[in-house]
Amino acid sequence: MSYYFKTTLTNSTFDEAIDKTVAALKTEGFGVLTEIDLKATFKKKLDADFYNYKILGACHPQFAYNALHAEDKIGTMLPCNFIVQEKETGTIEISGVDPMASMMSVGNESLGEIAGEVREKLQRIVASIK
Repeated sequence: MSYYFKTTLTNSTFDEAIDKTVAALKTEGFGVLTEIDLKATFKKKLDADFYNYKILGACHPQFAYNALHAEDKIGTMLPCNFIVQEKETGTIEISGVDPMASMMSVGNESLGEIAGEVREKLQRIVASIK
């Protein structure tokens, strides 16, 4: 089982791909809580060059609320992360976590149901980004 869903864009800039990802997340009720720019962080902290790579921490408040009621330590696996990376100029890969892969280790049946619903939403999000 893969632990992520992905799509590749060749018709967008990196910033446009970020915007498309955020917009697609919103259509399914997710908001972006965090945005981590690894390229900028590695340059600042390590003086190392890296390609465009951002981590978007997405959250769907209702599903997060339900998940925390089912399993109070599940916050260690939240939010749902998406990455947008451009290893080669003009080719941008967008990947989102498959919550079923991470939740399998918890062994809570009600949490599995929630993760299944979130999985469907995340699959639609990734498939919609063009």
